[in-house]
Order: sequence, then structure tokens, then C-alpha cells
Amino acid sequence: QLQLVESGGDRVQPGGSLRLSCAATGFTFEHYAIGWFRQAPGKEREGVSCISRGGGNITYLDSVKGRFTISRDNTKTTSTVYLRMNSLRPEDTAVYYCAARRYYCSGKESEVPYWGQGTQVTVSS
Repeated sequence: QLQLVESGGDRVQPGGSLRLSCAATGFTFEHYAIGWFRQAPGKEREGVSCISRGGGNITYLDSVKGRFTISRDNTKTTSTVYLRMNSLRPEDTAVYYCAARRYYCSGKESEVPYWGQGTQVTVSS
């Protein structure tokens, strides 16, 4: 059974940093692109970043470019995707979800079939 479990969300001050993790089990991890999405209160869910199966293709939401870094570990013992978030802003406050799609990234929520439960990130002084 495919499962994605996020962790690492927390409350931080503006300018702070966090690293989110997405642990994947139950499927052939290296066959799937993994994306991070977020949903702020009262707003639609949006794609933040995505990394291809092998890690060679990466995309970012314009507002996080230069501040967020996505990476993945495809080793057999640790199938995990990370999102390093620096210089956090109050507008980054949201529930962050990781999601899996076979082969290729998509920024469209409707095209991504597998989702984690989400982890809360709050940026506030």
C-alpha cells in the first residue's frame, strides 16, 4: 500500500528555517515524481516544488525560488524527499503536503493521485 508521511512542520519566526521530510513506503519510489503542495487557510492548494524520479528535473513556485530546496534520497533503505525552507515569511504559513505521481511531475492537484496527511508550518513572530 502506497503511503506518504510528512514530518518537520513547526512554528518559526520570520526569517527562520525548517526542513520538511516525506517518507515513502509501499511502492517503487524511484518510479515516481514527488511534489510538495501547500494550502493556506481560505486559499486553494498550490504546488510549491516537484522533483523528478531521478532528481534531474526540479521546479519551484516563483515565490519560493532561491529560498526553498527540494531533494530526494532514492536509496533502498531511505525513500525520502526533503524540502529545505529558508528565509521563511508569514505568507509561507500553510499545511504542506507531499504527493506522488508516476513518472512525471504535475502542478495540477487533479493529476496527482497519492497524498500524505500534511504537516503544519506556521511563520509568525
